[in-house]
Amino acid sequence: MNNLLSNRYFRFSIVAIIYLLIIIWIGNYWLLIGLAVLFDIYVSEKVNWTFWKKRNGKNSAVVEWLDALIFAVIAVSLIHIFLFQNYKIPTPSMEKSLLVGDHLFVSKLSYGPRMPNTPIAFPLTQNIMPITKGKSWSNFILWPYKRLAGGGKVKNNDPIVFNFPAGDTVVLEETNPDYYAIVRRRARDLKEMEGGTSHKPDSYYIQSARKDIRDKYTVIFRPVDRRDNWVKRCIGIPGDTVTIKKGVLYVNGKIVPDNGTQQTSYEVSTNGTTINPKAFERLEISRSDQTMISGAEYLLQLTKGNAEAISKFTNVSDVSPIYQRKGEYADHIFPYNPVYGWNEDNYGPIWIPVKGSTVKIDTANLCLYERIINAYEHNALRVDGSTIYINNKPATDYTFKMNYYWMMGDNRHNSTDSRYWGFVPEDHVVGKPKFIWLSINKEAQGLKKIRFGRMFMKAR
Repeated sequence: MNNLLSNRYFRFSIVAIIYLLIIIWIGNYWLLIGLAVLFDIYVSEKVNWTFWKKRNGKNSAVVEWLDALIFAVIAVSLIHIFLFQNYKIPTPSMEKSLLVGDHLFVSKLSYGPRMPNTPIAFPLTQNIMPITKGKSWSNFILWPYKRLAGGGKVKNNDPIVFNFPAGDTVVLEETNPDYYAIVRRRARDLKEMEGGTSHKPDSYYIQSARKDIRDKYTVIFRPVDRRDNWVKRCIGIPGDTVTIKKGVLYVNGKIVPDNGTQQTSYEVSTNGTTINPKAFERLEISRSDQTMISGAEYLLQLTKGNAEAISKFTNVSDVSPIYQRKGEYADHIFPYNPVYGWNEDNYGPIWIPVKGSTVKIDTANLCLYERIINAYEHNALRVDGSTIYINNKPATDYTFKMNYYWMMGDNRHNSTDSRYWGFVPEDHVVGKPKFIWLSINKEAQGLKKIRFGRMFMKAR
């Protein structure tokens, strides 16, 4: 057996079979050229492919460490691209399902790994260099979107890690809110500065705002795979219709049940005394979910269970959920059009596009699809009067090239999600969180910082 394992032809055969299976999986048969390299590495040994070390003779400890480091970086990078990666929850948008400080094992195989759009990049970075804080990738080579075969498809209520759709354009000096929210905010300011007497279209103020921001700040573009990673729950899959009525979520006309960890805003009134902070701690209500309005009133983000528990406190007189009124237009809510009159708690119905499906478009509903047509599917889009032009041709309908998804955070009133920036294209999907391998509570002290009870818990 030892003789067989040491046989160079046997070892080459095993590696070649694995390499061929990977080529079939990737579907790029130009990679067959690599078989010649493998043959030379294992059999002919004409070229020293590890040029940094001697093929024969003893190498120094530094060279051996360098060799081990290079191998580790390559191995971990391939695992990161094709198998899984770590993701740390930075914000409370998924409380109480996923907590700030949870470290997730994110499977790329669940939906199929993507080939990188930017193959030339500093290893194991998303978009920023560790020390210099500069750009961590090169645009010298840009590959089109391609997803390899995976273990399944995205399903309703799956937690999903994805690239932030509105993260294609970034103001480096102000990354939150996103660039487009900053533009809309500036456009509103410019319009108000004219005293509301102007008859100029909104597009004029948007263009002026873009120029103003680009003149004052550093604005950069990021390819899909270099946009920030976010995590939300997939509420709507392609073909679904999503509606929210007074905070109640419907998909295809059916109520989506509360999963028990879902939070919303509550106004809590007391008899004039404050609530003991230890009570919040016992209910695992984080400080980021607590706002004291006055000594007798609180604004809290609570699950239904926590709301019921607090209502039983002897000094609590009232616990009431807070919802916006139907028809009360919120200008920061997608599609940013007062005709729809939507807000966070009263939204839709909105249909989630399916690859290959065709919709009628006009100037009334174009706001729903213009970012898909222009930014995600790379068509030239313009409107002249009542006529829509796509790639310089008049258009009255549009056929989608990709599937889309609707993502929302479980912390309903503390989550910037699809209600704010719209659809998530399929090429932005990174993977599915499988379990929490580490959880750190920054609000605790000492060993209490580690949430041992959450370690290796399934991500739900």
